[in-house]
Amino acid sequence: MTNNHNKLADQFHKPQGSYFLTHSIGLMPRSTSNHLEQHYFEPWKSNGDDTWPNWLKAIEHYNQALAELFNSDAELFCPQSNVSSGLAKVIQSLPKRDGRKVIVASESDFPSAGFVLQQAQRYGFTLKLIPKTADLQSHDVWNDALTDDVHSVFITHVLYNTNARIPVEHVSKICRHRGIISMMDVAQSAGIVPIDLSKLAVDIVVGSCIKWLCGGPGAGFIWIRRDLVEELEPADVGWFSHQNPFEFDIGNFKYHETTARFWGGTPSVAAYVVATNSINLINEIGVPIIQKHNQTLNKIIRNSVPEEVISSPLDDAKSGGTVVLKFKKQDIVEQQIRAQGIQFDRRQYGIRLSPHIYNNAAEIERLIECFSTH
Repeated sequence: MTNNHNKLADQFHKPQGSYFLTHSIGLMPRSTSNHLEQHYFEPWKSNGDDTWPNWLKAIEHYNQALAELFNSDAELFCPQSNVSSGLAKVIQSLPKRDGRKVIVASESDFPSAGFVLQQAQRYGFTLKLIPKTADLQSHDVWNDALTDDVHSVFITHVLYNTNARIPVEHVSKICRHRGIISMMDVAQSAGIVPIDLSKLAVDIVVGSCIKWLCGGPGAGFIWIRRDLVEELEPADVGWFSHQNPFEFDIGNFKYHETTARFWGGTPSVAAYVVATNSINLINEIGVPIIQKHNQTLNKIIRNSVPEEVISSPLDDAKSGGTVVLKFKKQDIVEQQIRAQGIQFDRRQYGIRLSPHIYNNAAEIERLIECFSTH
C-alpha cells in the first residue's frame, strides 16, 4: 500500500479485523466528531437566536456538497431522511397524464422502495414489476417494458443483491423520448460510481449517504430536473416547503419554487452536518479514485475463485462496488471468513464484499485464504 493510500485510509475509523460492509454502512471519517461539534453543537450552545440561521447554513452546505458530488446545482437538491421517505413524497406528487397510469419497477429493487411504490395505487397508478429472471442490463428488456401506458419508471442504478449496474443512460433516454418520467435510486452507487447529473436524461433522483458516502443514517436527498419541479406538488409538506417559511400565515401556503417544496417540517440537522463532512471528504479524494481502487481489489477477489462462484457482474463497467460470491460449501467458507475477523454479510445470491478506499490488498489476501474449501 502506497504512502498516499495510507493517508487516505487513515482518515477513517476502522474496526478490528477487516471491514467489507460498505454496501450497508460506510465507515466514519475521523473528522466527523469535530465537524459535528463545530457546526451543530457550538451554534446550539453559543448563539441563542442565531442557532437556526447557523443550522440552516449547515444544511445549505449539505446541498452544495451534493451538487459538487453529482455536478449539478445545489437548489435542485432537497434533504430527506432516507430513500423511502423521499420516494413516497415523489410518488404522491406525480402529475396525472391521460392514458398513462403504469409505474414500472423491478422485483430486484430494494424491498423498501417496492413497499413505497405499491402505495402508488392509492393515487390511481398501477405497479408493473419486471421479473427477477429478466436481465436488467439488457436494453431490450427496458425497451419492451416502457410501453405507451407507462407514466413513470423507477430505476435502481446499482442493485443491492447482485451489484449489477443498470444502463440508466439508455433507459432515461428512452423515457425522455417517450414522455415517461424516470426516477433513479443511487443508494448503492453514490460515492463509488461517478454520476454526472448534468449529462443524464434522468428526471428524479433519490439517494442516501449511509453507504459509500460514509455519511451515517438520517441524511437522504431528492434531486429533480429543473423544468419538472413546478409540475410536482407533494402532499407531505411543512413550513420549509413554503416559498417563504417565515411568513407564518396559516391561511397562505405557496410551494417553494425549487426542490425545497419537498423538504417538509423541521429537519433533523445533525444528520446533515455529519453527512456534509463525509461527502466533502469523498469529493476531496475523488469518486474516480475510489472506484479505481475498489475495482483493483475486486479484480483480485474475482481472480481467486472459479467464475461460477461469482454472482455479481464480471465487467467493471456493468457493476457497482460489491463482489457477490456463492460457494458450494457456503457455510464452511463463511465460518472461515468470520474466524479471521472479517466483516461481510449474506443475501440470496451469496456473500457480499465491498472494498472501499480504507481497505488494502493485504486484507484481500487474508480474505482469499478463507476460500480454500469452496
